[in-house]
Amino acid sequence: MVRSPIRVFCTGNNVYTLQLNNKFCSCGKWQTYTLSCSHVLAVCKENGSRTDAYVPEIYSRQTYRKTYQANFHSVLSENFWRDVPFNLTLYPPNMKKERGRKQCKQFQGEMDYRNPDFLPRCGRCRMPGHSKKNCNYLGLSNV
Repeated sequence: MVRSPIRVFCTGNNVYTLQLNNKFCSCGKWQTYTLSCSHVLAVCKENGSRTDAYVPEIYSRQTYRKTYQANFHSVLSENFWRDVPFNLTLYPPNMKKERGRKQCKQFQGEMDYRNPDFLPRCGRCRMPGHSKKNCNYLGLSNV
C-alpha cells in the first residue's frame, strides 16, 4: 500500500495497492504505459531496491545501443537515382481550416485542476470576480 502526499488544494492523500511481482498498481499507469509509475519508484526508494528491474527490456540501455549499432548509409545525390516507369506527382495535403476552436489533445493531470473556490482577477483593476470585458473601473487613461 502506498499513500500519495497531500498537495496544494487538498488533492492527493490517495491509497494505491502495489504488487511488484505481478507488475500491478491500482493507479493503472504501470499496466497502461508498461513503465513504472511514481508509486513503484517510491517503494523501490524505501526498500533500497533497484528500479531497473521493473523497466521492460525494450527501454534498456543495451536495446538502445543495439538499435543504433547498424551502419546508416547516406542518400546519394539525384544523379544516381534510377528512373521509374511511372509518373509520380505529389500534391499538397488538403489544408482546409475547420470551423470552431481546436480541441486540446493534452492529457489532464493532477496539476491541471483548479480549486473551485478560486476566483479569477480582472486584468485592469485586479479585483476578483470579473474580467476586463465587464469592468467598470475607469482609472488613469493613457492619452
